[in-house]
Amino acid sequence: MRKYWVAGGVGVGLVLCFLVLLVVGTYTAAAGLAGGAGRAVGLAKGAVPASYQPLVQKWGNLCPAINPALLAAQLYQESGWNPRAQSPAAAQGIAQFIPGTWASHGIDGNGDGRRDVWDPADAIPSAASYDCELAKYVKDVPGDPARNMLAAYNAGAYRVIKAGGVPAISETQNYVRIITTLAKSFAAPVGRVAPSRQAASAIYFAQEQLGKPYLWGGNGTPEHNGRFDCSGLTKAAYHSVGIELPRVANDQWNAGPHPKRDELLPGDLVFFAHDLNDPRSIHHVGIYVGGGYMINAPYTGAVIRFDKIDTPDYIGATRVTEDGAKALPRPNAA
Repeated sequence: MRKYWVAGGVGVGLVLCFLVLLVVGTYTAAAGLAGGAGRAVGLAKGAVPASYQPLVQKWGNLCPAINPALLAAQLYQESGWNPRAQSPAAAQGIAQFIPGTWASHGIDGNGDGRRDVWDPADAIPSAASYDCELAKYVKDVPGDPARNMLAAYNAGAYRVIKAGGVPAISETQNYVRIITTLAKSFAAPVGRVAPSRQAASAIYFAQEQLGKPYLWGGNGTPEHNGRFDCSGLTKAAYHSVGIELPRVANDQWNAGPHPKRDELLPGDLVFFAHDLNDPRSIHHVGIYVGGGYMINAPYTGAVIRFDKIDTPDYIGATRVTEDGAKALPRPNAA
């Protein structure tokens, strides 16, 4: 739930202008950007918690088979940036090393004389080092080195070598797909981010909810009288176009790449955080409609309405993709 908002709304005339934008402007803007998508490199601003960004940036360039965005995707998938994470299988720390693998592949990343699986300053460098070791084992295998490395991480180098690439193992193929897709949500785009084809329909759903009272925890279901909170609205809007987002705003952040403020298109999710250097502190989300405004379920006592996005807690935006949404970890399932 968002704790504060710039009060106000817009008049009927402006609302009508927005509706024209939703029908026409989305596709006009999309047509202008469709050919401008580029290959993503580096880390997107705010994508990685500030306390870990220098480590990910440095060690993500350890060898050609990895990059900072790919390393960030692995860490996010493994632990959600939780340095105290422990799985039922005894995987430990932010990089989720099992004790046997840590014993043989953990390194003293910060040079303090000890290897501590619970210390991100050791675990993040160890994850990068382990990736690069695997990449060396499969360096002569045809195909993309990063995909082969990820396959070796999941299935073992021998299977990758024997298969001559990513083996036909559904779990391994799914792991490779998930990490390479998630990497796009951590990467700083070079050029324009490709527009979303589902955006206009998602906005149409959201505009149909205008004027409904906010309900904390609301999913728009009959028992909630069709009412929503912020992330319930965005989830339902994209559900209407066949894309399943997680329930919580914080978890929706990595559902696609992150366009810059001046590259926003209608349909982008816009996010607000307590700490602009830490996406884990995201507390609110809306659906961008253009002109600096979003459709937004703001707080208890208010109705779903148009609000400006340029407030001090604006952290950034996500251009939702179907593959990006599918790649997200599902906390409840875990």
